[in-house]
Amino acid sequence: MKDFPYTESKDTRSGFGAGLHELGKTNPNVVALCADLIGSLKMDAFKKDFPERFFQVGIAEANMMGVAAGLTIGGKIPFTGTFANFSTGRVYDQIRQSIAYSDKNVKICASHAGLTLGEDGATHQILEDLGLMKMLPGMTVINPCDYNQTKAATIAIADHHGPVYLRFGRPVVPNFTPADQTFEIGKAVLLNEGTDVSIFATGHLVWKAILAGHLLAEQGISAEIINIHTIKPLDEAAVLASARKTRCVVTAEEHQRHGGLGDSIAQLLARQEPLPLEMVAVNDSFGESGTPDQLMQKYGLTEMDVVRAANDVLKRKK
Repeated sequence: MKDFPYTESKDTRSGFGAGLHELGKTNPNVVALCADLIGSLKMDAFKKDFPERFFQVGIAEANMMGVAAGLTIGGKIPFTGTFANFSTGRVYDQIRQSIAYSDKNVKICASHAGLTLGEDGATHQILEDLGLMKMLPGMTVINPCDYNQTKAATIAIADHHGPVYLRFGRPVVPNFTPADQTFEIGKAVLLNEGTDVSIFATGHLVWKAILAGHLLAEQGISAEIINIHTIKPLDEAAVLASARKTRCVVTAEEHQRHGGLGDSIAQLLARQEPLPLEMVAVNDSFGESGTPDQLMQKYGLTEMDVVRAANDVLKRKK
């Protein structure tokens, strides 16, 4: 099992802020809109250096999506910023009708997703957003794993024409991917080659999968670990190649089992390569108030849960 050394832990939302600021310097068509959460979304630097391209819409998320859609007509590339719950559930009608249906070039950037929002509780901890967004025709859905990858993804989506949902979070997590990486939409990243079980992880669960890989190696189990940063379009070739090699699969995500990464991979395997699969995800439940670590443990999203899922799926392997 490969080592992934890191020198710092950083929040992925800061990766978004850094990427947006870089875009401000290099792409004059990039504009930013925020729903009264500039500090939380780390949009301060963009606002300071490019005030004429920053729009504070206030606590009016539905209006923000409509304004963003309109800005694309003049050739602008709008990046909207608010919490994931308000970026999806609160404004789903506006995204569906004004952005996705008409293929508007809007980048919907969503922070504070999942249980790791912590003490703010169930009303803010959206666990359904990936499913909501991947069901929209033409919507690209991205969930990077650390600061560096989030920064690279933010920069990359400006060159992609069409609506994008970019998901990131508040807690600090190990920053282990290369600072100079090129982000390829729809291209999975192989982190560790293995022969016994394939672990497909996304977002904050990628690091948990790496930790689980080391624990499994101590048990003599060789885990292939793949970072699925793009939920849609899914890198079907990479998923199938790994699954056909190991013959059993674990998925790991900070999201509901229904509608997330595991759901997409299960559909793919059912169509093309039926194999045993276990999902590490929230099981049809809302969250609650607590520290991120407490919630990840209670809802079964730790490295030990990935290890247990791997051992369970190996028992079903033929």
